[in-house]
Amino acid sequence: MQNPTGTMGHTRSGHAHPLAGARGWIISDGKAGHEALCLGVAAALGLSVEIKRIAPSGIWKALAPWGPVSPSERFGAPHTTFAPPWPQIALAAGRTTTPYIRALKKKAGLKTFTVVMMDPKTGPATADLFWVPEHDRRRGPNVIATLTAPHPLSPQRLADVRKTPDAAIDALKAPRVAVLVGGPNERYRYPKPVIDRLADTVRSLVDLGAGLMITVSRRTPPELVAALDDAVQGTNAIFWKGEGPNPYSAFLAHADTFLVTADSVNMVGEAAATGKPIYVFEPQGGADKFTAFHAALRAKGVTREAPDRFETIGEWTYTPLYAADTIAAEIAQRWQRRKSLLSGLT
Repeated sequence: MQNPTGTMGHTRSGHAHPLAGARGWIISDGKAGHEALCLGVAAALGLSVEIKRIAPSGIWKALAPWGPVSPSERFGAPHTTFAPPWPQIALAAGRTTTPYIRALKKKAGLKTFTVVMMDPKTGPATADLFWVPEHDRRRGPNVIATLTAPHPLSPQRLADVRKTPDAAIDALKAPRVAVLVGGPNERYRYPKPVIDRLADTVRSLVDLGAGLMITVSRRTPPELVAALDDAVQGTNAIFWKGEGPNPYSAFLAHADTFLVTADSVNMVGEAAATGKPIYVFEPQGGADKFTAFHAALRAKGVTREAPDRFETIGEWTYTPLYAADTIAAEIAQRWQRRKSLLSGLT
């Protein structure tokens, strides 16, 4: 499989990454969010990756992340999913992938550098390196933390997207505002007053003459979709409701400003890769890791709280946040030390 972005990984200085073209595995539970974490880092490294999707069941699923891989999978045996030759780098995310990365580390030894994305709540020997967001508590000598999560939508990729003409987006008036809408989760709720408030906020952007690009997620309640639809009636706003090609990357690439709901850490983090102003709309709820994340972004000058009604659309800038580069640099540095160690053993 080619590099996930179709481009060679580069360091921040613009030079080819020392791991560019190296073999990589992504061990995936099939969840898009988990794969995006790994794909972002793989792209920053310039790896040639193969995605290994797993689906343990029964007791083996229940025992994850602490238990072993099912013996029936014959991990490491010839002609199985996880057979040599071993990759140089392996990335995994999600509770059920943890037994597989642990098994790979044991089988491949120093030949494979193993990385776990997010905290599986297992011991430090599970992998060579763990990535966690800064608002998580896990720390240690083999832990790297960044404010935003890694993802494949690098500043370079967004610049490439901007080179492709898009008639619908080009027809929008400036400023173009990307409205990225999530939905209820374990911390945030969307009762009718919140839905009405968000619709009014979007309507105020219409009144200011902004060109709107709206996208919703699988969590977005139908009544919120309907309210937003009503708010932009009679305009040439682009509203993606899950049908047809997903214009998400084009929205990010062409937006002058963002309005993002606070329940989606990923969408806020992806918008932060642009260096463009981000307004965060707070539904009902919050607390814990979400609150810490949003407070940190506000403190850095990346985001501001969305008003109930926009009277003006602010303009501010900040250095784009792209965690995948930071994580890739850490992996490369540790891999180089590993190579030196291996050379000394031969």
